[in-house]
Amino acid sequence: MLTFQVSASRIDASGSVVRSKQAELVIDTGIAGRLDALNPVELLLAALSACMIKGIERVAGALGIEYDSVDVSLTAHRPDDEARIEAITYELRIGTAAGQDKLDLLHKNLMKFGTIYNTVKAGTSLTGTVTAR
Repeated sequence: MLTFQVSASRIDASGSVVRSKQAELVIDTGIAGRLDALNPVELLLAALSACMIKGIERVAGALGIEYDSVDVSLTAHRPDDEARIEAITYELRIGTAAGQDKLDLLHKNLMKFGTIYNTVKAGTSLTGTVTAR
């Protein structure tokens, strides 16, 4: 079994710091919010985007897909009256000459083998597209 660990500490009323391995990240944990740090929903979206990009790094070669760039845009949808994310939509754009059939196969692999993807999908509607640019 693989395990992952982070620790977090409050800095002040507007933020905290998360540490893992040799990395530190200031996060927005204040009521007023802060523009120079990600809030919890943005951190979730960042983790999902990292999962997708890492998945592409893993499987593109095996599928014969050469690429030179990846861009992911994600949007979380939260009901006004409930403290939960109802849906996440995404657009994944890959700088490649690969055809849409290969990109669809890549997308299926991301959906099947993405750890964060599958964790989020278990409790949230998760839909998106993968296209060449």
